Amino acid sequence: MQLTSFDLAIIGFYLATTIAIGLILKRRASKNLDSYLLGGKELPWYMLSLSNASGMFDISGTMWLVTLLFVYGLKSIWIPWMWPVFNQIFLMVFLSVWLRRSNVLTGAEWIRTRFGDDTGGTLSHSIVVVFALLGVLGFLAYGFVGIGKFVEIFVPWNVVSPYVPFDISPEHVPHFYGIIFTSIATFYVMLGGMLSIVWADFVQFTIMTLSAVVIAGIAMANVSPEALAAATPDGWSNPFFGWNLGLDWTNVLVDVNDKIASDGYSLFTILMMMMIFKGVFISAAGPQPNYDMQKILATRTPKEAAFMSGFVSVVLMPIRYLMITGFAVLALVFFHELNLDASKGIDFEQILPAAILQFAPPGILGLLLAGLLAAFMSTFASTVNAAPAYLVNDIYKRYINPKASGKTLVYASYLVSVGVVLFSTVIGLYITSINSLLVWLVSGLWGGYTASNVLKWYWWRLNGWGYFWGMVVGLVCALAFPPIFGMLLPNIAADILPLYMFPVVILISGIACVVGSLYSQPEDEELLKRFYRNVRPWGVWGPVLEKVQRDDPEFTANPHFKRDMFNIILGTCLQTALVALPIFIVIKMPTNIFIAAGVIAVTIVILRKTWYANIVNWPAEEIAREKALQQGAVK
Repeated sequence: MQLTSFDLAIIGFYLATTIAIGLILKRRASKNLDSYLLGGKELPWYMLSLSNASGMFDISGTMWLVTLLFVYGLKSIWIPWMWPVFNQIFLMVFLSVWLRRSNVLTGAEWIRTRFGDDTGGTLSHSIVVVFALLGVLGFLAYGFVGIGKFVEIFVPWNVVSPYVPFDISPEHVPHFYGIIFTSIATFYVMLGGMLSIVWADFVQFTIMTLSAVVIAGIAMANVSPEALAAATPDGWSNPFFGWNLGLDWTNVLVDVNDKIASDGYSLFTILMMMMIFKGVFISAAGPQPNYDMQKILATRTPKEAAFMSGFVSVVLMPIRYLMITGFAVLALVFFHELNLDASKGIDFEQILPAAILQFAPPGILGLLLAGLLAAFMSTFASTVNAAPAYLVNDIYKRYINPKASGKTLVYASYLVSVGVVLFSTVIGLYITSINSLLVWLVSGLWGGYTASNVLKWYWWRLNGWGYFWGMVVGLVCALAFPPIFGMLLPNIAADILPLYMFPVVILISGIACVVGSLYSQPEDEELLKRFYRNVRPWGVWGPVLEKVQRDDPEFTANPHFKRDMFNIILGTCLQTALVALPIFIVIKMPTNIFIAAGVIAVTIVILRKTWYANIVNWPAEEIAREKALQQGAVK
């Protein structure tokens, strides 16, 4: 199926809408840096939640999840724990509240509330800025090429080239498309900042919701349970597993067995144990300094930060998995119509694009492509917005021009936004020559992040020096270990090798944190007391608690560790059921639908008492703190 004029009109209307949003919101966004980066902390939590969900509804992730469901069936609902997907539950239960209480603009600025401005604090602040910027550049460089390759599938160059007044070599066609769409995203985020992002994301999520419902409906109308059973191996529709994966595609589609072997997922129980271990630590470290953290900081109060993070899973999972399941089951039953066979076997990465071309009717095809393009632009724009947050607020304003006016800072943000996009585009033009280096760098960034950022919340004695050395050692280990572990474990798939590395990396970087802290002076007593009173984390904070209680005998420690852990378990069960329910609906399994819906209902009822009621009914001191935050009194 080819794009019709109607499809192109839909895509054009969406792109024009995003540009209009940037122009309309420019005046509001340019008041000051707070308005530009965080929407003035005036946006409703549900709008920020939809925006966050939209940013997570990206093209590459959706393509990957369609492939997972195609290959692994219902067992694929566990594999995203590798990210880990349940980090949103940790944020919902307590970490969003702790983070938002700081009332800062960026994650790097948050570090100053924990470690101050001495040498150790400055080093820890600087390494977070570097970490954030490398992550931004790494994503943007890959992102614009990825969107270009995706668009090229649907808009062949021979259709466009007559209207382009210059020649482009075939290998640079994806770059041409990528530059067009990233330019549009840069334009609206540069003008409107966070406000543009949130309103454009609202449009995008509306489009994706409609598209997902239509695709799921097409799949349900054309695929019977009997046809799906004939196209899949035994156990495909069972989410549970034993020691081994238990899927044999030999009599159905033998090439899929090779995919399972290359992924390294055969020993599924061991894989799950490692994913949970890694996932809990990464989630406990809190959000990384990217758009997710910025959305939390943009909420009006800590209470709304918790609601925002919790609502992400509720709106994202059912809608996204309606679309994923619709395309996956259509691809399974009508596989031979997709022409996915390649010289080296099935090209699994093309399942989603091929299914879109084959099964999306005119009008819906344009709507779906507009939504997927918008999903990319949402993530891209949010990432672009993070760059001025760190370069302007944490570098320019702090070290170069502390007395800069709000207008000057906003204009500096314009320049930074354009600059990082241009720089990442230049990198992307040579991406074939530096591909391995960037993959290595980005994987190292995330791998070395965890130990320092776990301890910063839960151990009072961690200081700026300990944080800095933990980050440096963690990053070095995460960068140096892949080739070493690759030689030591040659039979382990490259995609899951980081799971085997993770315990070693976190142990070594954790030791660096402890040694670096104990061999240097503790943080200033007043700084620790102020941080502890404001954030009120649980963990090993006994000495600081004693000092706070000397000044305020009525102050009590956070007593909610057990309740928070209970809510995390419940929230993860709820999130997993929200993933499973739309799959069961599309593949028409009434008993499983009833069970998944029952799990959702029971967990919601319990969480209403153990989580929601406790956030809604803040104690008096929390209410006073929220009022102070809204008035800008707490810094």
